[in-house]
Amino acid sequence: MMSDQQQFSGFVRVRGAREHNLKNVSLEIPRDALVVFTGISGSGKSSLAFGTLYAEAQRRYLESVSPYARRLFNQMAIPEVDEIDGLPPAVALQQQRGSASTRSSVGSVTTLSNLLRMLYSRAGDYPPGQGIIYAESFSPNTPEGACPECHGLGRVYEITEKTMVPDDTLTIRQKAIAAWPSAWQGQNQRDILTTMGYDIDVPWKNLPKKDRDWILFTEEQPVVPVYSGYNHEEIQRFIKHKRQPDYMGTFTGARRYVRHTFANSQSALMKKRVSQYMLSSECPVCHGKRLRQESLSIKFAGYDIAQLSGLALNKLATTFHPYASGDAPALKKLAAKHPEKVIVAQRIAEDFLARLQVMLDLGLGYLTIERSTPTLSPGELQRLRLATQVRSNLFGVVYVLDEPSAGLHPADTEALLRALDKLKASGNSLFVVEHEIDVIRHADWIVDVGPAAGEKGGHILYSGLPAGLKDIKASLTRHYIYGDTAKPISDPRVPKDWLKLAGVTRNNLNRLDAAFPLGVLTSVTGVSGSGKSSLVSQVLVELVGESLGVQVDISGDTEADPLEQTEVQTLGGQITSGMKNIRRMVVVDQKPIGRTPRSNLATYTGLFDHVRRLFAATPTAKSRKYDAGRFSFNVAKGRCPHCEGEGMVMVELLFLPSVYTPCPTCGGTRYNPKTLEVKYKDKNIAEVLGLTVDDAANFFDEEPSISRALEVVREVGLGYLRLGQPATELSGGEAQRIKLATELQRAQHGQTLYILDEPTTGLHPSDVERLMLQLNRLVDAGNTVILVEHDMQVIAGSDWVIDIGPGAGEDGGQIVAAGTPAFIVGTKGSRTATYLAKYV
Repeated sequence: MMSDQQQFSGFVRVRGAREHNLKNVSLEIPRDALVVFTGISGSGKSSLAFGTLYAEAQRRYLESVSPYARRLFNQMAIPEVDEIDGLPPAVALQQQRGSASTRSSVGSVTTLSNLLRMLYSRAGDYPPGQGIIYAESFSPNTPEGACPECHGLGRVYEITEKTMVPDDTLTIRQKAIAAWPSAWQGQNQRDILTTMGYDIDVPWKNLPKKDRDWILFTEEQPVVPVYSGYNHEEIQRFIKHKRQPDYMGTFTGARRYVRHTFANSQSALMKKRVSQYMLSSECPVCHGKRLRQESLSIKFAGYDIAQLSGLALNKLATTFHPYASGDAPALKKLAAKHPEKVIVAQRIAEDFLARLQVMLDLGLGYLTIERSTPTLSPGELQRLRLATQVRSNLFGVVYVLDEPSAGLHPADTEALLRALDKLKASGNSLFVVEHEIDVIRHADWIVDVGPAAGEKGGHILYSGLPAGLKDIKASLTRHYIYGDTAKPISDPRVPKDWLKLAGVTRNNLNRLDAAFPLGVLTSVTGVSGSGKSSLVSQVLVELVGESLGVQVDISGDTEADPLEQTEVQTLGGQITSGMKNIRRMVVVDQKPIGRTPRSNLATYTGLFDHVRRLFAATPTAKSRKYDAGRFSFNVAKGRCPHCEGEGMVMVELLFLPSVYTPCPTCGGTRYNPKTLEVKYKDKNIAEVLGLTVDDAANFFDEEPSISRALEVVREVGLGYLRLGQPATELSGGEAQRIKLATELQRAQHGQTLYILDEPTTGLHPSDVERLMLQLNRLVDAGNTVILVEHDMQVIAGSDWVIDIGPGAGEDGGQIVAAGTPAFIVGTKGSRTATYLAKYV
């Protein structure tokens, strides 16, 4: 056998890496190979792959560009490492959420849109007499292309009396004008109307039409004296006697207020609030196609560009095939009149098809070009970027990927590995952070980080050829790769009842009937895009929420412009039986637990309340009359006045991105010196927030309410997080497990429906086992758990499986099989069966 060194063309050498929890590690990693970084969640593998290797590659590259260009990049901090040699330039493909702009689409991320515009401009079928139109006229985001009526949005918005005054039996004082702000500003408008002589105590519908129209639609903004709490006659007397008013108030009509707030508010919540008073309808001119008529009159293969962008990618491939191979009848007709167009059409079609092929290989054939990026899952977006890279033909680059298999069915993982092999074959290096056993088995080299998480991790247990991992005793990963763990499969539980849904229609589900067993653990499976999330995380959540009388937000985690969001509607579906056994529903999703550093693990789980009470009960705090509020970094009396309890201050750098640095006044502790003088067991409140959950469990061992809460957080595998770790630093999977831990702490009364979408994302197989123990505890307490899941270990351990498919998009949306895991394995036509067979 060749030695490790001969097999590879060269090595990247890392000396003394100390980023995050890495313990001064040194290692060699081969280039031009698929290197997998593995280890349990929180072990330090991302700190090594992204925080050290990628950050350093990016820093070196940025040192070669001008300061002006450098500020356009999102710069990472300089990694803590002594030296790294042999490191090529790097491209990171991380699992970010979709960009917030809804104008960003599958077509723009993959550059397919540019090719299409070029194709329509140069080789489109023009109506007689129309001059050539350039490519930019086929984009709804340019002045040349946008439909003049709806400005390229595809929808027009009107604000009507009915939207602003939903209940016309109310009086103005009773807030008939719902579109006005609800707090003081709304009161201010009502007081102004009283001064002006409008009666705010008669039902809205009894006011004269001209008065109603003026109040709602006027663009005038009169300024009048306001005397709060008096009627019109008294106010007239005051004005006559020149009595000093409380203040001068400016009137704003309701429509003007809605428009102004929508256009200018920085707050996504305010935008969302006022957007409900705007009626949206399809643009009458472009019929939702967003382009001007001249652009829509040009066809290719019988479609205008908007119609073509609405086809699924696998349909597009079929359409383009004859053009790329030169067999399309339309090309022969074109050759007679415009031979030059034939060459253009064929060239572009070939390139377009080659790009499409990679996306189809990655299991994305169900997407359309027009699909906006905020509606994609992080896994879909990462695979789109990967497809773009495979076609870019770069070589000599390191691609650093973060769990590319997340959200993938094993059938799609095989396609992913083929795409990675293509990148490697072009002379690139692949550094992949991964938990999926099939991906780890495919590696040329494995770096196993551990042995445990957080402080107990950060060591390199192994770095070498896959076969050598077998002998590493401390490695948790080796058990799963070499299959020497016992299969903990018990007999499936028997359902107590069934929650039945009928006529479900949404996305690719069409009048589907489904039955979910209650009192057991169910996994809903199927290839990516088959309709699992539509059924479970959207329709089921919506219908059960409605039945329980609670509002549930089923939108994805997007902060996109509410006006530009094309809402996917549930067009049909109702619950026909089973609700009598459900009292509560808990959706444990991967949305952040907070968007600012003020939200953290301790505040979200309620643990911080107990800790603050402990501090307030210490002799020092009592003698100074400090209450629990003193120990909150959100309350003025206890926090550092400089950073207002953030712990960080933003430093604006000329020509460079702003950076956050620890506050110079409190040194990042968030509190003022007086508050920090109070100690509990020799630690002040800031030091307690700096403890990891594992350390805090020992520290608070005499406090049952705190140690119980910490124990649950440890059981979901988050013992490595610090109590005060800001929400902004948590991954989607960590946020989801914090929510689960918060739920597990609650007293269990049974009859709760728990819904989790891919809870194993970002989890090492050993953590998956711990998660399953927790979920089974919930079921044993009389609850129902429904998961959308790809992890075969979890699916095999479920009581019931609903397999959706058989394919993705239009080829999916059916229930292929439903039954125990053993039953699914024997079902022909299920793409899950073959992979599940290894585990059952």
